[in-house]
Parts: sequence; structure tokens; C-alpha cells
Amino acid sequence: MKKALIHDWYTQYRGGERCVASITDIWKDFDYYTLVNTLSEDEKQFVFKGVEPTTSFIQRLPFGKKKYRSYLPLFPLAIEQFDLSDYELIISSSSCVAKGVITNHNQLHICYMHSPVRYAWDLYHQYLKESGLNRGLKGFAAKYFLHRLRIWDVATVNRPDFYIANSKYVANRIRKIYNKEAKVIYPPVETTKFEISSETSNYYVTCSSLVPYKKIDLIAKAFSNTDKRLIIIGDGPDYKKIKKISKPNIEMKGYLSTKDKKDVLKKARAFVFAAEEDFGIAPIEAQACGVPVIAFAKGGVLETIKGCFITDNVIEGNTGVFFKEQTIDSLLGAIEFFERHERSFDKQTIRKQAELFSKERFEKEFKKTIEKLYDRWRNRMDDNSLIRESHEKSVYE
Repeated sequence: MKKALIHDWYTQYRGGERCVASITDIWKDFDYYTLVNTLSEDEKQFVFKGVEPTTSFIQRLPFGKKKYRSYLPLFPLAIEQFDLSDYELIISSSSCVAKGVITNHNQLHICYMHSPVRYAWDLYHQYLKESGLNRGLKGFAAKYFLHRLRIWDVATVNRPDFYIANSKYVANRIRKIYNKEAKVIYPPVETTKFEISSETSNYYVTCSSLVPYKKIDLIAKAFSNTDKRLIIIGDGPDYKKIKKISKPNIEMKGYLSTKDKKDVLKKARAFVFAAEEDFGIAPIEAQACGVPVIAFAKGGVLETIKGCFITDNVIEGNTGVFFKEQTIDSLLGAIEFFERHERSFDKQTIRKQAELFSKERFEKEFKKTIEKLYDRWRNRMDDNSLIRESHEKSVYE
């Protein structure tokens, strides 16, 4: 059959792009569609296996490649311009508008959802506040366009035939916002690229894109109140802001390759994670190095970390510590608790937890699920054909 895979945009090789690359490893005959593609040649080869993706008119607008988010009001229109009528199977990888691609009743559309549009729903008020768009003329325009996006988002809820969520956390949000049930298949994490070190150095580490909702500034402020060493891996809009508030005990590494990141991760005392994330790949990569995780107790980490709270006892099998509030005091309390019980965490046990989310597991589970859904849909279509043929025969007799 002819197959199409549509993803919101390819501007960095991150979690969503890893999912696409992994799906491409299962089936190598996709045609690809996206709003914008700015991946390097090496990244494109890895993700698309030599196939050039079809991009939308957003890519050709002034500054469309770098400032594509400025064209958010046009995203629904752009995604609906793709003519996918020649394909029998369409898989959308969606965290924004990809699920809204137009298909017909003779096509099977399965949506792998990373999240409903967060800045239009869950993070709406936080996004406006952090972007300085909660007042004024620009704020009014932003609120209006996000309002229109929500209307379109709900209007297109029935375009996919089936939903697959990347975590139970996201499945609950799909149920809340779209009133749809979703099967959960956790994203692929390349656990084989990470390893345990026999050496543990006296520092903590965090790794993330430096954007507001990741709360790296909270981690930096907390460690600035101590003499504990922290290494921050990652780059992004908040780099200068975080650099400014960081004390000398905090080292900012910027972007690192997977190899260099692994070398830093595997020797850390613990990995610190303060975001409310839909899934969260970085904490799993840390666990793949046998490193315990100190994490904010909300979102996907509750499914990927076997954590305890500071009011609990550390038991065999725990892979991290949770803190309940995104505050400096709550985070520091969790760090102090971790240090008192540090010897209770076993590197091999932590590594085994990470292996539950491997790339191999994802590909096997995703392939089985898609084939099962396709067979169910095909049988349903055949049954409808038989019913229609029987009805037409009786009419014309």
C-alpha cells in the first residue's frame, strides 16, 4: 500500500523526530509531509532514509524556516493543503496540527500524539504570561488566534481513525480535550547508546532545551543557594537568563553530542528534572547510565521512574526521588533526602528500568499495533462493502 507520514515540523532532532526515524526503520516506503524542514543533510538521511519530504507554503514565506512559529495562525490552513488522496495509510506524528490533515473514508489515518497543542490548552495562560502576551494589542491578537486554533483543533478531532498516545499522561489529556480513547505506546529511547560507569563524580546534572516550561532556571536558582556542583547541558532562548543567575558552582555546557552528553551523564551523582513533561526522554537516558533521577512529581516521569517521596522509605527497585512542588525549597528537600539515602540506589536496577523504554521495544509494539488496527479497519471496510453489495442486489432484483 502507499503510505504517508506527516509530522508538524522538522527543525531539530528531538523526541518527535526520533519517533519518526524509528517508524521509518519499521517501514521504509513512506512519503513525508511537514510544514517546515530545516534538518541537516545527515539528519535528513537518518530520519527520511534518502527521501525528500514535501513541505508547506510556510517554508517559502519570508523567514519561514527560522521564524515559522510566527505563522501559527496559518498552520491549520497549511496542513490542510497537502493532498494525500493517493495514500491508503496515513500516520500523523502530532503535537500541534499534523492530526488535522484531510483524508477521506477510504483511507486509514492513525495519529501518534505527543500532546494536544499545549500552548493552546494546558499551557495557555503560562505561555501568554512568559511571552509577555497577557496584555496589550499583541496579547489580544495572540489570544484571538489561540482561540481560533482551539476551535479548529476540536473541529478536526474525528479526522484520525485511531489515536495512540506517548504516555498515560497524554492519553488522559486526549480524553479530556478530545473525548477520545488512546492506546499508549511509549516513545523510543536509544538506551544502547548509554552505559553505566564504575566512577561517580561529585556533581549533579540536568539536560534540556533551555525554554521556560523546562524550569532549568528553577534548578539553577536552587543550586545557587548551595555549594553543590551542577552541570547544565543544553541550549535555547533562556541560555543567557540562566547564565546570569548562576553562581560559580554551576557550569553550562551548551549543546553536546550524544557521546559527550553520555560521558557527563554517566558519572553524575543524580540527574535533576523539574519540568512537567508529557513523557521525558532525558530522565530515561540518565537511568540508562545507572544514574538516579530527582524529578518533579507530575507528568510522564511518574510512569518512567520508580520514585519515592521524602516522606517514604527508599526500597529495593527505586530509581529516583520525587519532589511535589516546583519550588526551590521542595527541590532542595529532595536533594537532601537523596544524599542521605544515596547508597540505596543501585545502578544496575536503574539501568533495567530504562531498558523498558528502548527503541527496539517501541518498534516491535508500534508495528504490531499498526498492523492490528489496519486489519481491523480493512475488515470493517470489507464488511461494509458486502452490506452495500447485498443492499444493491436486493434493490435491483
